Amino acid sequence: MFINLRISRRVLSLGGIFLLLFAGIVLENRIMACKAPVLKPIEQIKTDQKVMGLTINVDWGEEYIPAILDTLDKGNAQVTFFVTGRWAKKNPELLKIMANRGHQIENHGYSHPHPDQLSVGANQEEIKKTESIVEGIIGRKTHFYAPPYGENGVSGLQAADQLGYKTILWTLDTVDWRADSTPEIIAKRIINPAIRFGIKPNKFGALVLMHPKANTVKALPVILDQLAREGFVFQTLDGLITFDQTGDTTS
Repeated sequence: MFINLRISRRVLSLGGIFLLLFAGIVLENRIMACKAPVLKPIEQIKTDQKVMGLTINVDWGEEYIPAILDTLDKGNAQVTFFVTGRWAKKNPELLKIMANRGHQIENHGYSHPHPDQLSVGANQEEIKKTESIVEGIIGRKTHFYAPPYGENGVSGLQAADQLGYKTILWTLDTVDWRADSTPEIIAKRIINPAIRFGIKPNKFGALVLMHPKANTVKALPVILDQLAREGFVFQTLDGLITFDQTGDTTS
């Protein structure tokens, strides 16, 4: 009994030491993660040229994409589609059409989770899984990442940064997913954006967030026509950004 008691105490003691060491390692990793520098998301391209980037996040709404593509062709506009991996997997032929018509295909994660609720590793799996699916379909890797819900906490930003991705947000939001967003309201938010915090948003180099919705299809021709009259052209992100110096345009 005495020997068994001594062994049990020794095992408990070693177990306690192991748990303390493990907890220390986990805490140290979290501290290091918080201290690691992270590039800020890109919200606008610094330029004095009349150029804009339309970005369309896709996790649903494939029924509206053919009409969007036709409108973009008529408006001589190229855009960047950020697609989820699960959507691309279900719609490979449509994804090929989008790419073949001159539009850029980029990464919106795989399952549209909340990035801020995931670890760095879990966010990386979301990005890598989508990268693999997209490359398998169109033969090109993704290198920009638009986080679902626009969440830009440390774990998501670090995940993208460590994988060599640039995180993309937006300058102007159509908020087209809301039921009260009529075609007129959607168009006005881009053509004549409201003053925010006492500042009128600058449309030069603006990144516009859109989704494949019925009212977006109706608003898009108005947006393209009016801004073209103002002298704006619409390019993909690769057409806007040089990778040697983020923030400058290639124009």
